[in-house]
Amino acid sequence: MGNLYKVESIPLKAVARTLRRMRVSNPGHDVLNPTPEYLAFWRERHVCTLTTPRPDGSPHVVPVGVTYDPGAGLARVISNKHSKKVRNVLAAMESAPGGSARVAVCQMEGRRWATLEGRAVVRTDEASVAEAVARYAERYGRVPSPNPDRVVVEITLDRAMGRA
Repeated sequence: MGNLYKVESIPLKAVARTLRRMRVSNPGHDVLNPTPEYLAFWRERHVCTLTTPRPDGSPHVVPVGVTYDPGAGLARVISNKHSKKVRNVLAAMESAPGGSARVAVCQMEGRRWATLEGRAVVRTDEASVAEAVARYAERYGRVPSPNPDRVVVEITLDRAMGRA
């Protein structure tokens, strides 16, 4: 028990060297005006994740395809209207002030990563679904199979982070 709280002396130069190696530039990005590198990373084909709040408040994280539209300040995820992610967003829309759910989408490859956060709503109208499907096809190089139950989780973005 006597050595439990013993702290070894660490040379200050070694600490400074380690901190310099670990230093990360500010990971914040402008949602509406991202850097060319950040935007290029979101145009590459990667599997992404969507995090939605379950009714008990715990996070529900699932792999998805995401499109990022900085001109509109939106991210979009197409899904089946019966999916858990859509049910989570709908439940949060009913109980949250402003009628939207706090969500995040993220993608990574090696040491590069990007996260977009914002408020999500579920869109069911034909125009919104068609727009989201077209953007998905452009990013991922394939048109999804027809699905009469398709909806769009549309995220109005308020934060962008990453290291692209």
